[in-house]
Amino acid sequence: MKHTLGSITVAALLTACAATPPSFTYTVPPQPEGSWGYTDKPGWATTRFAAAAANPLATDAGYQVLKAGGSAIDAAVAMQMVLTLVEPQSSGIGGGAFLLHYNGKDVEAFDGRETAPAAANEKLFLGADGKPLPFYDAVVGGRSVGVPGAVRMLEMAHQQYGRLPWAKLFEPAITLAEGGFKISTRLYMQIRNDAHLKKDPVAAAYFYKPDGDARDAGFNLRNPELAATLRKIAAEGAKGLLEGEVAQAIVDKVQKHPTNPGQLTLADLAGYQARKRSPICHDYRVSANDYRICGFPPPGSGAIAIGQILGMLNNTNAASLPLAAGLGGTPGSSSPAPSADWLHLYTEASRLAFADRAQYLGDPDFVQPPAGSWMSLLAPGYLAERARLIGAQSMKVAQPGVPGAVKTSYAPMPEQIEHGTSHLSIVDAYGNSVAMTTTVEDAFGARQMVKGFLLNNELTDFSFAPADAQGQPIANRVQPGKRPRSSMAPTLVFDKATGQLVMSTGSMGGPLIIHSTAKTLYGVLNWGLLPQQAVNLPNFGTFNGPTLLEQNRFPPATVQALQARGHEVREQELGSGVQAITRGQIHGQPVWLGGADPRREGTVEGD
Repeated sequence: MKHTLGSITVAALLTACAATPPSFTYTVPPQPEGSWGYTDKPGWATTRFAAAAANPLATDAGYQVLKAGGSAIDAAVAMQMVLTLVEPQSSGIGGGAFLLHYNGKDVEAFDGRETAPAAANEKLFLGADGKPLPFYDAVVGGRSVGVPGAVRMLEMAHQQYGRLPWAKLFEPAITLAEGGFKISTRLYMQIRNDAHLKKDPVAAAYFYKPDGDARDAGFNLRNPELAATLRKIAAEGAKGLLEGEVAQAIVDKVQKHPTNPGQLTLADLAGYQARKRSPICHDYRVSANDYRICGFPPPGSGAIAIGQILGMLNNTNAASLPLAAGLGGTPGSSSPAPSADWLHLYTEASRLAFADRAQYLGDPDFVQPPAGSWMSLLAPGYLAERARLIGAQSMKVAQPGVPGAVKTSYAPMPEQIEHGTSHLSIVDAYGNSVAMTTTVEDAFGARQMVKGFLLNNELTDFSFAPADAQGQPIANRVQPGKRPRSSMAPTLVFDKATGQLVMSTGSMGGPLIIHSTAKTLYGVLNWGLLPQQAVNLPNFGTFNGPTLLEQNRFPPATVQALQARGHEVREQELGSGVQAITRGQIHGQPVWLGGADPRREGTVEGD
């Protein structure tokens, strides 16, 4: 039985291990058309396990896998394959992912980030004049396509933690691809509004009508070619994607693009290696409660930036500032929102964090951490020193700090466009949990469709400029075999005293991932909100420039108070796609509480 907060029936917790080996048969669920804009969500509660994703069909696939006795990793595989079909604008087998996994004892970071082809060099995104290309001139075509890593990473994780057979986990996506799924309103709007997708004849034939208009919301969209590709991967593992006929089709698509070819080769695909890395974990105190927050290490930048922001806030009076009144998410409604005083502290801390992010972070196989350790950026003494730079007036643009005695020789990376992604959070009945953020980068990636799926444009997450005006190299410049820096921030939170899992969360949204995830963490841990309430909070942030506020969510007085402190305030649409599952109690019984972003179609399901 699936529960919402309004209708929960608390059942006794069942034993962790099934008496008989689990088996799985997929059943196609009802398919609502979904929503566009802001849609209120009820919040959810379950007792044994839970799955959360940005699309209901993906959530349901994870739910059915968990109900059949699958592990959190099993559910993640099934959910990613369904997302490839139903949310192609955000993620898929043609992209990459960061997966944070808790096995009941340890946290592990599985790195499925894309890599640059062996033939790539730091001039990849420079034009004939030596200047960086316009963003979409770089994105659309083969030039921006990195070696996709999500499937090989999921294979690595499944080999260690899978309970159901690998091939069975593809049944939901294959069934939906062959029988069709209803185009959601969100997907319809993104297809309709995209300026580049129909330039690819294969994508145009799939997503658009013969007259060139987007296929309507509610249209039953079938993808037998993707079903065939998924059958190969189900039978052969990651080799079914990265070797053989599918790999050849990918390479041909990239290298033979008529105007913007890329350098990807069969050797690049076959040679891709997923990595298991040590997570970035740090302590976080709220009143008398001590937490351990774990996130993804470089090439991820989210965990370090979030840890810096929270750590600096703990060196201010932010904890004494309660939520204020906001304008709500739908017309005529009202809801809590951060106050101007708290937003000032938060965005100043964010400026300092983003300055360090631009200066130091990149692929650890190519970039040395400052002071010999990434944890130098989270050292309590360093964060206290940085927090002392926060004054009554906005610093507008912060400069990077110097953690440790030796300053890096890298130049700061200029801020550039970063998009995309989807997030899923899972807890299973065996004590395991997953937080996984997955991406093709920009909406619809490189706008290149092959064998039923879209290719990523992940290489545009590298700095287009390889060096600054003085010739100092940028840490996140293009290099062969390198993984681009990412803002993805899958996060797991634990009670430090007991080691008990408290929360699994993360978001989509380019660099806004950092802020929407930090907002959710702060809302749950500091303000005591339910996960749905925390996710519902207005979005806000800065990338070390203007202060950004989600439009129509903050009172004019808040904007004016920030402007009086020297902030350049911009109110605009700030998309996010947070999923959150937290540990809680109802009537004294332990439950999992779930929240899904009202700005997306996501849901939470479990028993």
